Amino acid sequence: MQNSQLKIATFNLFNYLEPPNAFYEFERIYSAQQWAKKQRWIVDYINEYQPDVIGFQEVFSIESLKTLLHKAGYHYFAVVDEPQVIDEFIYKRPVVALASRFAISEVVAVQHDAELAQVIGLGADFTFSRKVLRATIAMPHIGDVDCYVVHFKSKRSMLEVEQTSQLAPEQNIIAHLKADIAGGWGSTIQRGSEATLLMLEMIKRRETSQNPMLLMGDFNNNLTDGVLSHLLTDSLRFAPAFDSKAHLAKYCLNDAWQLFVKLQTSMQEPATQNLIPTPTHYFGASSSVLDYILLSCEFDTGYDDSFYEVSDYQTYDRHLINPEFERDDQSTDHGVVMITLTLRC
Repeated sequence: MQNSQLKIATFNLFNYLEPPNAFYEFERIYSAQQWAKKQRWIVDYINEYQPDVIGFQEVFSIESLKTLLHKAGYHYFAVVDEPQVIDEFIYKRPVVALASRFAISEVVAVQHDAELAQVIGLGADFTFSRKVLRATIAMPHIGDVDCYVVHFKSKRSMLEVEQTSQLAPEQNIIAHLKADIAGGWGSTIQRGSEATLLMLEMIKRRETSQNPMLLMGDFNNNLTDGVLSHLLTDSLRFAPAFDSKAHLAKYCLNDAWQLFVKLQTSMQEPATQNLIPTPTHYFGASSSVLDYILLSCEFDTGYDDSFYEVSDYQTYDRHLINPEFERDDQSTDHGVVMITLTLRC
């Protein structure tokens, strides 16, 4: 049977900007050789692993990426925003994008409910730090699937301390400490609010379209630490139990990793009993999973009417844990997560 397997990947490109433009600061410009190596690294990954749908983050050069992917066989490409340009050639605020081997019927930038945002305590001027992309893709056997690509707010402090020689050393440290605490919490509020408001829009869309859902991207947070855990809400405290069982699963998301482990466990694969997901990002001596793919019940084997199962889950991290300069010099600072969906018999 054709297309009995689908491969979905989320890929943080890490400052994808064609020279002679600069990212963030005027001296941060790829040489022609560096740019060629970066593009070759992307194509090498795609050629080896052959994902069918890819969600991208940190895209500055939109047309360059579109052209690169078209040559690689991705004839459908979606983007809903443009990076910000300052001083003519310095870029900031990269955007997300999506490439697909299957036809895209609709592309929108998700708009949050501004009235609800104010009800939960957010300002009238609240916006997503990066616009969220929704592309409706006609996938084999299952039909239209609403695919969302995100890059939630980073943990970087929202506040910066102005460098000055007028402060004594201790005062300078105190200023940085206060900025880190307040600015870090501000970023957490932004990130959690983005996830909350997006999830509500996904539920609203699901109610009207009935399309299966797929959410992927750089979440800049572990799913289980509380800030984003509501993305995996699967129970209600006060709703009637019978009604919840009958309807709730349809509107919930599942971590692809957990679906993969559940399938392997059901098949009594001993090697997967105690598996933990591979980190997708390293900072100093610490590591964490920041990149995720979440799926609706149509991809969950525990759901009676599911179409596909998560038969494989891969985190490509060779460039992070065992880099080779010639091969990986211009790669990315994230692992690339890819899942394989296999049609259920």
